[in-house]
Amino acid sequence: MMKTIAFLEEKVLRGEQITREEALGLYEQPLEELCKKADEIRRHFCGNGFDICTIINGKSGRCSENCKFCAQSAHNHTGAAEYPLLSAEEITVQAKRNDEQGVLRYSIVTSGKRLSEEEVDEMCEAIRKIRQETGIAVCISFGLLKEEQYRKLKEAGASRVHNNLETSRRNFPNICTTHTFEDKIEAIRAAQAAGLSVCSGGIMGLGENIEDRIDMAFTLRELQIKSVPVNMLNPIPGTPLAQNEKLTAEDMRRIIAVYRFILPDASIRLAGGRGLLEDKGRGCFLSGANAAISGDMLTTAGITVETDMKLLKELGYEVKYGNE
Repeated sequence: MMKTIAFLEEKVLRGEQITREEALGLYEQPLEELCKKADEIRRHFCGNGFDICTIINGKSGRCSENCKFCAQSAHNHTGAAEYPLLSAEEITVQAKRNDEQGVLRYSIVTSGKRLSEEEVDEMCEAIRKIRQETGIAVCISFGLLKEEQYRKLKEAGASRVHNNLETSRRNFPNICTTHTFEDKIEAIRAAQAAGLSVCSGGIMGLGENIEDRIDMAFTLRELQIKSVPVNMLNPIPGTPLAQNEKLTAEDMRRIIAVYRFILPDASIRLAGGRGLLEDKGRGCFLSGANAAISGDMLTTAGITVETDMKLLKELGYEVKYGNE
């Protein structure tokens, strides 16, 4: 017999973990009740805090990896911008602007499998400059680095590493074959060993099934990830997934709600694709999500910081750091 949503909510509120089978059962439950209970779990573990961040495309295009969703892959033909690593000055200008707008975290994201040693040194300079001139926390997304490189970046002032799993272990080879799911896990563990917190999630709408979505969340739980970006695929012309059907607002609310049951104290972060939702994520922010990437994405337009700040105020959220 299927356990009720209320029964599983009580289990989570007691500090117990739900099982994979229970999570799969939850996925089939009535949407409104599921979302309501997920939001209650969010309030219990996270209060009214909302963790907001922005990103800058620090190095664009010509990526050696063949991720099927990505506009920046050299294997795909999308017309996305191509440029080398931005200077410390260019990266700091946007950091200052975002800091003045009340954004908490600023992530430098670069294309490619990993930065070279020389590029890591250049980014250390940029991070030091940002930390000297602003109060914003610096996150980094530089590919599959080693522990010693992460240590160097932490010493420069970075506090968090972003490295998405993208999808489940089973589905990953259908999305990318130039690196593996295990490569991702290894890089995440290296960042954690260097003393950095990790932000990791994935993209919904890649052709995965419900079990893949649940399995990715359980891997994140095993890795003790506390910042979980949930992206919605924006099918970009020129990529192999260009014809994929877009998910609906209801799909995203259901995913967010079930993730809250699995990851009760995490910052569940609406990320890429949010602009495709008619309500810009409002429904998800009432269904267990309590974080977002604001401003533009890497190769697509996003939602302005001003618009997001207004929405958060309306919903009764307070902008503050989520659990590390």
